[in-house]
Amino acid sequence: MTPAIAGFDYRCVPVADGVTLNAAVSGSGSPIVLLHGFPQTHLMWRHVAADLAADHTVICPDLRGYGASDKPAETDATTYAKRTMAADIVALTRALGHERFALAGHDRGALVAFRAGLDHPETITHLVCLDVLPALDMWEVMRGVTAAVGFHLYLMAQPPGLPEQMIAASPDAFFGHFLDIWTNNPQAIPADVRASYLDACRDAVPSIVADYRASAGIDVDHDQADRDAGNCLRMPVTVLQQDWGAALDFDAAALWSAWAPDLRHTTVTSGHFMAEEAPAEVAKALRDLLAR
Repeated sequence: MTPAIAGFDYRCVPVADGVTLNAAVSGSGSPIVLLHGFPQTHLMWRHVAADLAADHTVICPDLRGYGASDKPAETDATTYAKRTMAADIVALTRALGHERFALAGHDRGALVAFRAGLDHPETITHLVCLDVLPALDMWEVMRGVTAAVGFHLYLMAQPPGLPEQMIAASPDAFFGHFLDIWTNNPQAIPADVRASYLDACRDAVPSIVADYRASAGIDVDHDQADRDAGNCLRMPVTVLQQDWGAALDFDAAALWSAWAPDLRHTTVTSGHFMAEEAPAEVAKALRDLLAR
């Protein structure tokens, strides 16, 4: 059986034409939405979600194109634009009865959360981004041989066809590679959870590639338009990151400060999958943010 977050109810919620999101929901109180990253599903939040549900309404969806959510075909660049995926999350949360909510995202989910904060400032009360840079900044810091760490970004940025074919030829090796190298504590992702992630990714190669392709195109355009207009995140923001700046020679806190005037930036010692490796630390950061 597919693992689930214990004590959470599961709902299928229409959010756009032909798109329904799978979401785990529990708790009561002020709402917080938790968005997963790559190569994962909503299940990555299982520890943090259970903690927060003691005094918050917690909503953990699978993003469009991932997990048990719908995976529309990529008809144009907007299908998996973070603007579109952010609109999904706003529609989901409104359908569940919440007009305003806090939002946390990891990796791909953090890019969706970032875009939601810029596009829907009246809706997002607080914002947390885990281990990511906005798309515009990410491509600006990727240079030289150190950029080899992000080889998958370049692969999935290619036009439709080749990347999907290459990844689909050996999906478990491809997606499993990141689960292996991005964690400091492999026991944080037990065998049944790992198998669930691989099953979900195996069934979603075209949509996952389309999500990444958007971040090498339309997402950068949207970020650049906001930078040119002087737009920024108006809500309190917390960012937790590994020390990628030391590895790739950039100042992560400075890059984030340009987007978020009310920022708390923390460098963590856990691996990339920090919500699973250090859930108490992540939950505390979220609670501290919600108190701001």
